Amino acid sequence: MVRVFAAHKHRLALVARRTDRLTALSAEIVAAGGPAPIIISCDLEKPDACATIEDALKGAGADVEFLINNAGYGMFGFAADMDRDAQLRMIDLNIRTLTDLSLRFAPSVIRHRGGILNVSSIAGLIPGPGMAVYYASKAYVLSFTEALRQELGPKGVRVTALCPGPVPSEFQARAGFKPGLDSMILGVSPKDVATLAYKSLMANKGTVFPGLGIKIVPILLRLFPRSFIAWAVARLQLTRVGRG
Repeated sequence: MVRVFAAHKHRLALVARRTDRLTALSAEIVAAGGPAPIIISCDLEKPDACATIEDALKGAGADVEFLINNAGYGMFGFAADMDRDAQLRMIDLNIRTLTDLSLRFAPSVIRHRGGILNVSSIAGLIPGPGMAVYYASKAYVLSFTEALRQELGPKGVRVTALCPGPVPSEFQARAGFKPGLDSMILGVSPKDVATLAYKSLMANKGTVFPGLGIKIVPILLRLFPRSFIAWAVARLQLTRVGRG
């Protein structure tokens, strides 16, 4: 996502935990002729993370025009069997931090008639036995983004929900499973997802489903009751057992 925005000459503020990666990515952008990004190293799960970001931007004299809420992770396993605190931390990142940043920087985005891109997931459309809290968190992101779009649209702000399926990244390892057949069939490359996300945000599209296979999913969901969908997802997740 950073590379795509940099290619379109945006000045960037990069936020993540790993300073070495941020520094390397910043150097790559500068070497390509782009302006040096603002590097903000912090853990977005921490309660003071959003204030840290705001203070760093103020210190750099930067005003937010486009906000990209891309941070998030999942955890594979049955909710009642997994660590409760770890799942609550996931909610903090996937929901609380995204909401805080969206509301905190909304006045700035409105002033610039910019945009907000929130990364949800195709998981946000369905119940997810085996990753119950993650799927539910992405349902929140989708619902919140759709509502925010209606509220901010009249103010000239573009609000887009990105709902990818499997994307090759560190997500799978962090969640605790290895990609399976569904990833091979439905997967789209990170570059293609980021490129589509950028174009969709700039074109003020509401909800975006990268890849032909993922575009078909919302149509198929209309044909079956949610109880059947939950059962089918549970069967799929069970195939991951022993491969994580």
